[in-house]
Amino acid sequence: MIKRLKIFQFVSFLALFAFVFQVQAQRIDLSVDYGYQMGTKLKYGSNNYLKASDGGFFRGIAGFEVGNSTMLELTYMKMTTDLLIKDVFISQTEERLADLSMDWIHLGSNRYFDSASDLTPFFGVSAGVTIFTPKNENQAITNRDLSSTTEFSFALKGGVIFNLSDVVGIKIQGDLMFPVSWGGVYITGSGTGVYSSGTTVMGAFSGGLVFTID
Repeated sequence: MIKRLKIFQFVSFLALFAFVFQVQAQRIDLSVDYGYQMGTKLKYGSNNYLKASDGGFFRGIAGFEVGNSTMLELTYMKMTTDLLIKDVFISQTEERLADLSMDWIHLGSNRYFDSASDLTPFFGVSAGVTIFTPKNENQAITNRDLSSTTEFSFALKGGVIFNLSDVVGIKIQGDLMFPVSWGGVYITGSGTGVYSSGTTVMGAFSGGLVFTID
């Protein structure tokens, strides 16, 4: 209950913050894209690890102009993938532990760079929270439901926009995402317990559309 309240407060703050800048903004960018994240591995012990496998994601971004070529951005991203495990006491080979859903809620800034052509390069940073939700657990490995966790995260991005007109553009983007503690799961089965938590990096790339409102 406390964790859900904190998430609600954080999202409410982001929405209020974005609304304030929306009122003052001279330009608003709305974008939607689909991408592919290349997974990440969190090692513990000598040869043990938890792994989020490759998977797709959807993302929506609302950007509000706050300065010359600078946008304040509110981002929501939804990823779905498999959570895998290899552990000497639980599974000698890599096996699926559960389905894994990741909800990213970030606030950040994006800088656009002038170009002589219809291409607009950009670079941005953001920070916020990521909600990790395991489900459909492998009952052969764990005899209990794994709990969801909410962790701080930050991200870097860069890419280019192909401007089809003053209103519509095609965006190509690459991301480096850093969940500070994505592997915080506790597994119990056959009298064995494992806890793993740490910082890692996830690479991703995506493409989508950008709509500009002046």
